[in-house]
Order: sequence, then C-alpha cells, then structure tokens
Amino acid sequence: MSKLKTPLTELVGIEYPVVQTGMGWVAGARLVAATSNAGGLGILASATMTLEELQTAVAKVKAATDKPFGINMRADAGDAAARCDLLIREGVKVASFALAPKPELIAKLKDAGVVVIPSVGLAKHAKKVASWGADAVIVQGGEGGGHTGPIATTLLLPSVLDAVKDTGMPVIAAGGFFDGRGLAAALSYGAAGVAMGTRFLLTSDSTVPDAVKQRYLDAALDGTVVSTRVDGMPHRVLRTGLVEKLESGSPVRGFAAAIGNAQKFKKMSGMTWRSMVKDGLAMRHGKDLTWSQVVMAANTPMLLKAGLVEGNTEAGVLASGQVAGIIDSLPSCAELVPQIAAEAIEHLQAATSYIV
Repeated sequence: MSKLKTPLTELVGIEYPVVQTGMGWVAGARLVAATSNAGGLGILASATMTLEELQTAVAKVKAATDKPFGINMRADAGDAAARCDLLIREGVKVASFALAPKPELIAKLKDAGVVVIPSVGLAKHAKKVASWGADAVIVQGGEGGGHTGPIATTLLLPSVLDAVKDTGMPVIAAGGFFDGRGLAAALSYGAAGVAMGTRFLLTSDSTVPDAVKQRYLDAALDGTVVSTRVDGMPHRVLRTGLVEKLESGSPVRGFAAAIGNAQKFKKMSGMTWRSMVKDGLAMRHGKDLTWSQVVMAANTPMLLKAGLVEGNTEAGVLASGQVAGIIDSLPSCAELVPQIAAEAIEHLQAATSYIV
C-alpha cells in the first residue's frame, strides 16, 4: 500500500502530512487527541485558555494519545515564556505561533527539542523566520478563516516556496483545503503538507454544538465575509445576523460593545488590566494597531465563545474558511485523515498518466 512521506511527516513524526490548526474554542483536548490518533498533527489552541487550563488540556491529550501534538501560542502574549516552559516541561512536540516568535525564543525551544512552526502571511515573513531558525512555516491564503490577507493560496503558496527554497524549510499550505485533491495540489506545488481549520471543526470529534455545525454545513460558497468589524483586523466569518449588523452598523456603537466584551474577557481569562494593557502595547508595536483595534481584539474571544461554545449565533461570530460552502459531512478524524491521504495518493498517481 502506497504511503505519503514528506519533510513534514519526517520532521514531526506523523503518519500523514495533515495538520489541524489551533482554532480558539475549537481545538481542545478531544479534537487534538483525535487528530493525532488518526495520524495527523493536532494543535491545541492556548490563546483562549489560562495557563492552568492549558496544563489540564495537555494532560488530557497525553492521557488520550501517545502520538505527537502541538500547542498554538501568541508570541506577543505577556505569559508566552511561561507557556513555552510548560510546553517544554511536558514534552510537547510542536510549538505553533500565530505571530513569529523572537529568535531567542525559537532557539530556546529548539534547544529543548521542540519543533517550531510559526504561521506567516507573506513571503518576506517566511524568509525572516527561516533565518531565525524556525523548523517550518504554515502559510495561509485568503480563503482561510481567522486573520488572513487578501492573497489567494494559489499565489501566496508559490511565492513563499520560492522565497525559502534555498533554506530547505518545509512549507505547510493553509486556506481552502478540505480533501485529498487539495493535499495533492499542495504537494504538487512543493508544500510539505496542508493545515486545515474548518474541515476539522466540522467533524464528529469537534465540541462545537451540533446546531452551529449545521449553520456551517448550510453555508454557500459565498456564505462568508472578510470583516474588519469583529476586531479591527480582517477576519473571515460566516454571514450571520450579528455579522450583518456589525458590517452595517456604527463603528462607535461596535467599539462601545467591544469595551464591555473586553471586560468579560478580562474576567474569564483571569488577566489584570495591567497585563491586558501590556499585551495591547505589544500588539500595537507588532501590528501597528490603534487603541480602538486593541480593544476590539480583546472583544474577539468573547464573540467567538458565544458562537462556537455557547451556540448563540445571534450574539457571537463564527470564524470560517470558504470551504464551509463545499463541506457537507461530519466524519470522525479517524475517518477523515486517512481518507484525505488516500485520495491525495490517487490523484498524484492519476496525474502521472499525463506524462509520456
């Protein structure tokens, strides 16, 4: 039986070159363990967890699987160092970052045997983290959910691959992937694997409420919108009543609501105003944000929690890739991951028939 062997599978020690991304409120212990047990790489989303909650989640994953998994962190968070210490102490295989960590942090993690995989949105950023010693990068095109740029994966991926080809650093493609055809296409471009968020959200192992999953399944290909009204930065979400109100409403009114939600997030996360301001300063410096955008960023976790955890789609937002418009099933991870790999092999083998 044919198998897929790529620089990603070799680097991390996984069976299939398929990564489940660290989606806030979605990528908890159950989904991560299920993904890793299926032969892919599950990544815990720690940004919406306190340090204690992260410790508990790691223990749950380790109790459910002996396969490699990762933790996604915010490099600009005030307690990023403590989270990295936890990761090292617990022997977690992969450190994933939404923003590129500093060279010193990369070196510390690598010295401990941790595989460092930042996410990047431009070729120049991939080149920079490669020079800093990152082991691989995830590059997400505009089709993806969450914070994303306007460049389509079909253009962004080759630009990144060209930028880092002399470094030998594996590139993981994200944005618009959901099946074996996509994995075959990414491998043909030269990527080492694919990372998927929405496809894993829409599995039976995901803890997202069934009614919310149905909202995703009911979405059309034009059923998402890239909004800046959620947290001041581009964010792809399903078109819900709340999103339509945010898009058409007054920015001032949205900002007032954001302050209230920032207060709730402070209480939920156990953060002090001092730590929130410190994180806000780091965000402003790293992303050149206004204070309004910083407050809106603190607003995001609560809006996502309302939708993805509490199932209140009228009061929350539903982060989504465009693939929601084409997905129509809720398989288990144990079914999904091997199926994607098998389909990819079929398509890659079929493509060789064109060579004469």
